[in-house]
Amino acid sequence: MIHRQAGRRSANAAVEFAVVLPFLAFITLVAVDFCRVFYYTLTIVNCARNGAQYASAVFNTKMQYGTGDGTDAVKKATIADGANLKPPLQDSDVTVTETTSNGENVVRVRVVYTFSTITSFPGIPSTITIDRTEEMRVAPQTPYD
Repeated sequence: MIHRQAGRRSANAAVEFAVVLPFLAFITLVAVDFCRVFYYTLTIVNCARNGAQYASAVFNTKMQYGTGDGTDAVKKATIADGANLKPPLQDSDVTVTETTSNGENVVRVRVVYTFSTITSFPGIPSTITIDRTEEMRVAPQTPYD
């Protein structure tokens, strides 16, 4: 009799596990997607910030020495940190503008990235647009003597 009761208990556990397994798998996939969105968002924020910081120096050099517009170099610097994203950042994802704010020259770097989730269930979006804009004052250039 002891063996029969142990067999029933293990069968009950197997049935309960079979019922709960799809829900656990779904929750795991949603958690993985959430972590991926968080990672991609942090990467996009860093790309925009680094691009704006680089642009503040590049645009100052451009204004002082009259060399090109520097936009391509800023875009390359911005997408350098996003090379490990799948798919990686492209030039078309980055917008660089130079403007005046409060009487000072500023550079704005905007990164727009479309993230694709791995889950495709109703109520969960299949794509998320990550949009980050960083603005930085053009750094003053100190002359070399």
